[in-house]
Amino acid sequence: MKVTINDFLKMKQEGRKITMLTAYDYPFAQIVDEAGIDAILVGDSLAMVVQGLDNTLPVTMDEMIYHTKIVSRGAKNAMVIGDMPYLSYQISVEDAVRNAGRFIKEGEAHAVKIEGGREVAEKVEAMTKAEIPVMAHIGLTPQAIHRMGGYKVQGRTEEAAKTLLEDAKILQDAGAFSLILEAIPEGLAAQITKDLTIPTIGIGAGRYCNGQVLVIHDVLGLFERFVPKFVKRYANLKDDALKAVKQYKEEVEKGLFPGKEHSF
Repeated sequence: MKVTINDFLKMKQEGRKITMLTAYDYPFAQIVDEAGIDAILVGDSLAMVVQGLDNTLPVTMDEMIYHTKIVSRGAKNAMVIGDMPYLSYQISVEDAVRNAGRFIKEGEAHAVKIEGGREVAEKVEAMTKAEIPVMAHIGLTPQAIHRMGGYKVQGRTEEAAKTLLEDAKILQDAGAFSLILEAIPEGLAAQITKDLTIPTIGIGAGRYCNGQVLVIHDVLGLFERFVPKFVKRYANLKDDALKAVKQYKEEVEKGLFPGKEHSF
């Protein structure tokens, strides 16, 4: 049965943890879905882990829609959330609603994710009024890396923590159905989670969020350029893939593949 935003709220109320992973294509969407993960984020992180770019800023709306569409084909039960890329919502409320609507209409997503605090509250409210469920995202917001001076933990000072707590409440009041907390101190994440009625999803935000999300390439050991402290690897698929490809190369060169059993 398809996971909905009502399920997210119910899981928080009942104290059940929400599971979320990224996926960017049909095969991985099928695997994540079959594993019973509650939600799939088609993250703009695809710019780095799929396209090989240095950050998330260059990925386009058309690219995000394409990947969301093929993920949606593979996800039978998981909620699919499209990640709104840089400049798809920052310029105006009208842009934000139109582009969010594309994720629903063309990408067949069930919700969208948007980065930022109080400065995007008006857009969250407008998208919600347009019947588009919105997951908000505060703390370390990768689209703001130039302003933040890189990938740094946020909310360490008392003033910064207060601002994030206020932002969380503002986004909830604007209509966000859940909130990603990225790279903030565990105690602050616990306080935000306690104060909100909507669920929090942590990534580098400690143990007390209502759920967790990671990039699937990090989980499976497929991305090695850098590994954040908050990542736990559950497999090393790059090593397995490299071994298989080398064996294929060797067998072709030695005439071992194809064998009789692979021939018609």
